[in-house]
Amino acid sequence: MENNKNQLKRIAVFCASSEGNDEKIYTESYRLGKVLAQKNIQLIFGGSKLGLMGQVAAGTLQNGGEVIGVIPDFLKTKEVVHTGLTELITTKDMHERKLKMHELSDGFIALPGGFGTFEELFEIVTWGQLGLHQNPIGLLNINGFYDDLIAMLKTMVRKGLLRKENFDLLLIAENIEELLEKMHNFKPMPVPKWMNKDQT
Repeated sequence: MENNKNQLKRIAVFCASSEGNDEKIYTESYRLGKVLAQKNIQLIFGGSKLGLMGQVAAGTLQNGGEVIGVIPDFLKTKEVVHTGLTELITTKDMHERKLKMHELSDGFIALPGGFGTFEELFEIVTWGQLGLHQNPIGLLNINGFYDDLIAMLKTMVRKGLLRKENFDLLLIAENIEELLEKMHNFKPMPVPKWMNKDQT
């Protein structure tokens, strides 16, 4: 069965550039980075040393893992950018940043975050729905952070505005190991024949 599993070598993590005020979310962000390093999975992230982004990167780097940061030029200031990464890629804008993170990754995880995290998550889920990629997308629901969002998505399904198979593209778990297992076992939907990446 192992051969049927997704070989996750690089995972992009979307999360806040703020620390927030929930200690569990803060410590689990570091632990996600640590687990990725232990599993020899390279971290792709937004290149910031701040907040939860900095914690995930620290967890990976301090445990022998590799981290690639992707940051737009206008955010590349000494107050923001992480200078201790395996590699730092600079893009011209936010859209190019997301395209590059998508191109580099074979899986995605959203940690708790704000508008930027939501925007990244929903764009990558939409691309999956359209068949532009077939990579697993994980939602790490630490301390019930995403309970209300999950309830809203279920309402969208119930009201006939979101198909159940598209809702199921979002793999949801409350702990890291369970989420990674779901991602390894993810079975993508067939790609629509009329779609290609140039149509994003």
